[in-house]
Amino acid sequence: MQRRGLDPYGYFEREGSLGRVQGAFGPVVAAARERIGEAYGQRLHSAYLYGSVPRGTARPGRSDLDLLLALHHDAADEDRDAAEVLACGLDQDFAEIDGVGILLYGKNTLLSEQERDDLGWFLACLCTPLLGADLAEHLPRYRPDSLLARETNGDLAAVLPRWRARLEAASTPAEYRKLSRHFSRHLVRTGFTLVMPRWGGWTSDLAESAEIFGRYYPERAAQMRAAAAVALDPAEDPAVLHAYLDDLGPWLADEYTARHGAKTPR
Repeated sequence: MQRRGLDPYGYFEREGSLGRVQGAFGPVVAAARERIGEAYGQRLHSAYLYGSVPRGTARPGRSDLDLLLALHHDAADEDRDAAEVLACGLDQDFAEIDGVGILLYGKNTLLSEQERDDLGWFLACLCTPLLGADLAEHLPRYRPDSLLARETNGDLAAVLPRWRARLEAASTPAEYRKLSRHFSRHLVRTGFTLVMPRWGGWTSDLAESAEIFGRYYPERAAQMRAAAAVALDPAEDPAVLHAYLDDLGPWLADEYTARHGAKTPR
């Protein structure tokens, strides 16, 4: 049986395309393309969309716009400053989106051996070309195997202490909402990639990811379904975040390492 997200040979199909962008998001995508070019000029190698907008599942006024920018060199302070200005401008000018996230990497990093099964896979399989020459042409094809699971999300144990510090520094409902969205998305995606090699397919849908995870870990299914719900409708209650850090997160990190091993140190 051919699993969702794979071609007939068992390789990942690239998710998303510009043709799937809903009409409501067409103007912001067009503006992003124009403003990226203006902001980075010859420093830019290529730009990509990822997330719900190129998948055609974005919700007007609720979804964020996610961008990956590949530069000809490693990102410098001026590149990060330009990204912040770009993100703020798009967010302020378009009510259809709720926030803008921009990832900045040098093209050599994206194509490196070290990142082949992490950032390389991410670009080749989950990112939609928006501007410039597609770096995916220089990357291999990928299967949903244990190596990919390890290199994409095998670092949760190292991430949790940083999350705890961010939670301790937060104090407002807006900050808790932002953290709950980020933590929940990460946990659900990690839960899915934990079982991805056994399930043998791919999905970026958070609700579906939680349901697939629950087939293999029924005792944790309710927690993961709840996390998927928070990812879509962030919570202001810090108790939700503490539960992630005290229970679900540590368990998931231990189970992940036991099954796939720890991510190769960067």
